[in-house]
Amino acid sequence: MQHIVECVPNFSEGRNREKIGAITSVIETVPGAVLLDVDPGADTNRTVVTLVGEPDAVVEAAFRAIEEASRVIDMREHTGAHARMGATDVCPFVPVRGLTMDDCAELARKLGARVGDELGIPVYLYERAATDPERRNLANVRTGEYEGLAARVGNPRWTPDFGPHEFNARAGATAIGAREFLIAYNVNLNTRSKKLAHDIALDIRERGRRRRDASGKAVRDSDGKFETVPGQLKECKAVGWYIPEYGAAQISINLTNYHVTPVHAAFDAIMQGATDRGLRVTGSELVGLIPLEAIREAGIHYLRKQGLTAGVPERELIHVAVKSLGLEELGPFDPHEKIIEYRLRRENALVDLTVSDFADELSSDSPAPGGGSVASLMGNLSGALSAMVASLTVGKKGYEPAWEAMKDLGREAQQIKDAFRDDIDRDTDSFNQLMAAMRMKKATPEEIAARDHAVAEATKLAIEVPLGVLSRSVRTCELAEQVAEHGNRNSLSDAGVAALAACACAEGAYYNVLINLADLDEPEWAENALETAGEALTRVREIADRVRTAVEGKLEEAARAPQRT
Repeated sequence: MQHIVECVPNFSEGRNREKIGAITSVIETVPGAVLLDVDPGADTNRTVVTLVGEPDAVVEAAFRAIEEASRVIDMREHTGAHARMGATDVCPFVPVRGLTMDDCAELARKLGARVGDELGIPVYLYERAATDPERRNLANVRTGEYEGLAARVGNPRWTPDFGPHEFNARAGATAIGAREFLIAYNVNLNTRSKKLAHDIALDIRERGRRRRDASGKAVRDSDGKFETVPGQLKECKAVGWYIPEYGAAQISINLTNYHVTPVHAAFDAIMQGATDRGLRVTGSELVGLIPLEAIREAGIHYLRKQGLTAGVPERELIHVAVKSLGLEELGPFDPHEKIIEYRLRRENALVDLTVSDFADELSSDSPAPGGGSVASLMGNLSGALSAMVASLTVGKKGYEPAWEAMKDLGREAQQIKDAFRDDIDRDTDSFNQLMAAMRMKKATPEEIAARDHAVAEATKLAIEVPLGVLSRSVRTCELAEQVAEHGNRNSLSDAGVAALAACACAEGAYYNVLINLADLDEPEWAENALETAGEALTRVREIADRVRTAVEGKLEEAARAPQRT
């Protein structure tokens, strides 16, 4: 999946397993949406559900779950320790991959409109989807909870964003919003002291601690409120506690925006705080799931601290992150269970085949995989070769001026390699989607119109995938040229092959763009795509020709040298 969104609806039922099962079962009926976790709480009488997947699928799954919750939950009978105002209390969208916060806010609005119009439930948009600044804070939206909803009727201040401005006694109201991914993360200490752990937490959390005077007394401002000293880390909530099961104190952290404060920054800050207090960090644990980007960035951070190149395969970045953060102290860390994108990887993907099995599948009478997947594979191999040459240059005597540039280049080449890897399956998927559209019924005018629309959209996708591959091949060829010019001379032939592979990738992708354009009856769209493709191909061929000429010249000269002596 190129676009992944997480949705975390909270339902006001945590005790009745049958009702919880009814709500979660409808989520699993939606293709493209994956139910990751169901966490019921008896005391709070609340269940937190986590689902992820393609945006449209997740919106549909969330709607079905909200609809089912409104059927099985009667808020007139609900009690629990947690604040709540509806059968579905909150439903935030969280960007994971390929989406912005604005995209998630739009998904919130899309879902909110359906919930309000089709289910008659008042909907309030909150956090990054809020239309009113006062509603950004969920606590403000939930003021008065369910019991206060009836009093909102007729008050302009409480007009919902969607749905009737009426009291829905059974379902209550729902808050739908967009927020950043929250990483729940605990760091373990070699002490049982909750006090010491909490003292570190006060230092790092954004809210900080109370300011105190020379005598240790808390200082108040002119309004009588306690003054605070802000902590080190933004978007960080933290508390220290003792876990009898582990026989150790922990600092429990919620990172509310890992782009602002990443996991490794929190870990390093705690390491320093522990050292200052004569303590030692023994490891850490991840509660729930983590985006691939967050764990990759941790691996890159620690490789850089070691003075090593971060231009290594993804699995090595994850390995370094897990070891550096001590994520296996309390139990095994399985990337396929803990990393969101890995949880979504399907079985029987082309990229998981052996080279022999892929070639066998390619050689069969099935039309896919075909040339498009092979073009993507060539780009994948080109990126891999450039990353290899960069890695063989870093740390090599005589190439010191190029070390830092090669570190950056190697990292970029690895990212490009992985992007092409994903395109191997995407190309085949787009072909299969086109075939499915062409098999749609066409017995009535309505069916014909629906089929024609589906075929046109699938054809565009079948063009967009190789067009993206072609566009990416430009930068791939540029990387090959850079390693050919500045990289380890003993790997010059590898750099040359990287350029040839990038050119083959571009030309193969170009052919796939052309063959699908022939079936698209949208001249303006087709002309723009053809122009974009032609410009990219021309650029790749120019770079590849330069590299071919330079590399062949140097290699031929080196090959003749022994004969001259």
